[in-house]
Amino acid sequence: MFTRVSIPTPFQVGAVNAYVAGRTIVDPGPDSEEAWSRLIEALEARELAAADIEQVVVTHPHPDHFGLADRFASEGARVLASPPAARIMADFAAQLEAEQSYFVDFFERCGTSAETAETVTNLPEAFLAYAQSVDTDRELTGGDTVTVDDRMLTVDAVQGHAAGELIFSYDDGGRREALVGDNVLGDITPNPFLQAPTERGAERPRVLPAFNDSLRWLREQGHDRFLTGHREPVESPAARIDAILDEHDQRTEEVAEIVAGGATTPVDVMTALFGDLPATEYFAGLSEAVGHLDVLEADNRVEQRETGGVLVYESI
Repeated sequence: MFTRVSIPTPFQVGAVNAYVAGRTIVDPGPDSEEAWSRLIEALEARELAAADIEQVVVTHPHPDHFGLADRFASEGARVLASPPAARIMADFAAQLEAEQSYFVDFFERCGTSAETAETVTNLPEAFLAYAQSVDTDRELTGGDTVTVDDRMLTVDAVQGHAAGELIFSYDDGGRREALVGDNVLGDITPNPFLQAPTERGAERPRVLPAFNDSLRWLREQGHDRFLTGHREPVESPAARIDAILDEHDQRTEEVAEIVAGGATTPVDVMTALFGDLPATEYFAGLSEAVGHLDVLEADNRVEQRETGGVLVYESI
C-alpha cells in the first residue's frame, strides 16, 4: 500500500523513511533542501507535485519526521497529528526553550556540572533549522480512523520514544501492517528519551516503564509487519518486540548491579554503562540511565532521595 522513500537527514541516525500512498505522505522528513528535493523526485515518479498532496500524517514530533510538513501545508495539505504532537509542532522553538529550562536544572540534579548541563541542553538548538513550526488541522487520538487512498487506517496512541506517538494499522493483502514511526525499529533499540513535564511543577513522565508496558500491549495486537521510521521494515513484529524488551530487561539488571554497589547518581550510572561520553551523547545516555532507574523504582527495587540538590539512588 505504501511506498517507502528514504529521505536524507543531518542527524546521526541517518536517513528517515517517508511513506507515500495516494495523495498522503506519512512523516515527510526534515526541512532541508536536500530532503525536499528527494521527496519531490519521489512524487514526480508517481506523477504528483507538492500541491497534489492532500494530507500529511505525523507519527511523532521529532524534526526528522515532521520538518517538511509546513511546506506541504503551504501548498494546501492538511496536517494530522496527536494533540501532544500538535502542541509541540505549533511552536517548536518555544517547546525547545521550555525543555531547555527544565533540563538544565534536572541534569544538574542528576549529577552534571552547571556548565555541562548548559552545554548539553543548548545542543538541540541546531535542530531548529530542520523543524519549521506547523499548525495541525486534525488532531488524532487512539481509536480514530484515517482514510488513505480509499483505505481505512486505525489510530493507536503508544508511548516510549517521543511525546504524542501514534501508530497506524491497516490490512493489506490479508496481512495486518502498521506504520510505527520510531516506536519499534528493526536493528536499533529505540531510545526512550527523557520528556519534560507538560505543565510547570508537574511530575516528569516516567518514559521507560510506560514504553515497556506499551510494547507489551503492541506485541499482542497481531501485526504481521511494521513499516518503521528508519531502515528496513520489521517482518516479525512480535519477535522484534520480545528482543527489545529483553534488551531493556538486561540493561535494567546492569543498572541494578551498579546501584547495589552503593549510593549512585544518574550520572554515575551513565558513566558505569558507557564510560566518558561526549556532550553530544549526554542526553541519550542520561535518558537511558534515568529510564532504567525509573523501572527499578517502579518495581520497588531502588529508592530515590536528594542530597545537596543531587538525586541519589540506593537499593532497597
